Formats: sequence, C-alpha cells, structure tokens
Amino acid sequence: MTAMLDLALHYQQGVVTLSEIAKRQGISLSYLEQLFARLRRNGLVDSVRGPGGGYTLALAPDKITVAQIVITINENIDATRCGGDKNCQGDERCLTHDLWHSLSERIHDFLNGITLADLVAEPNVRDVAERQRDRDREKRVSVVAAR
Repeated sequence: MTAMLDLALHYQQGVVTLSEIAKRQGISLSYLEQLFARLRRNGLVDSVRGPGGGYTLALAPDKITVAQIVITINENIDATRCGGDKNCQGDERCLTHDLWHSLSERIHDFLNGITLADLVAEPNVRDVAERQRDRDREKRVSVVAAR
C-alpha cells in the first residue's frame, strides 16, 4: 500500500524506480520487485524498461481503490476463521460466522470507497511526503558537498 501511495504522490513526475521507493519508504527492494510483479499482472502499474525505466500507475490515482491494491497483493480482508467457506467449526458454520462475515464486507466496502487520490489529498500524507522530499534533498546536497 505504501509503495502504491508513493507512486501516486509522484504520478505527475512520471516513472519512479523501485530503488527510489525502497529508499524513501524503507521497504526491501526484493519485496518491492515481487509486489510490483503482481501489481503489473493485475493492471495497477505499468513498467518501463531500460535506462530511465521504472514504474507508473496504470490508471489515474482516482481510479485505483485501496481495496483493489489490498486484494491484488493478496492481503486478506476476510475476518472469518474459515475464509468465508462456512466451515469454521468442523464442516459447519460457527456461532459468530455471520458477525465476522459482515465485518469483512464492511471493511471491503470501506477500502473500496478510498482511492489513491483521496489518500494523496490527506494533509498528513502531504506532510510526510514533504518531509521525505526534504530529506532526499539534504542527502543530495551533502553528497555533492563531500565531493
């Protein structure tokens, strides 16, 4: 989710490399490679190969929901013990199956109502992104000054 939000924050700037995302967000590059392969196969990101290559969102940020991302990366939003199979207690439904199933549906509906554009518009998200940009600038300046 964090990596997709990073791409959305940089949507207007074009291609973003996974190494840039990894550095900014503190996420393992090898994990991002696996994740973005799934996201690409499911049509949420596009890849650009070669020098200057990287990834972009395949759709505008207002067209990608949090639920789509969560489902694509195989994160489970099902709160039932049985994965919705109604066999929580042996081969039968347990006492609280309907409660957990309803919760799962509400979580999905909630996440489906939030787009990457909604998250980008959040003031706290903007504040964190600005802090990350400032930190990147400071690192570049210190590297140049050290030369």
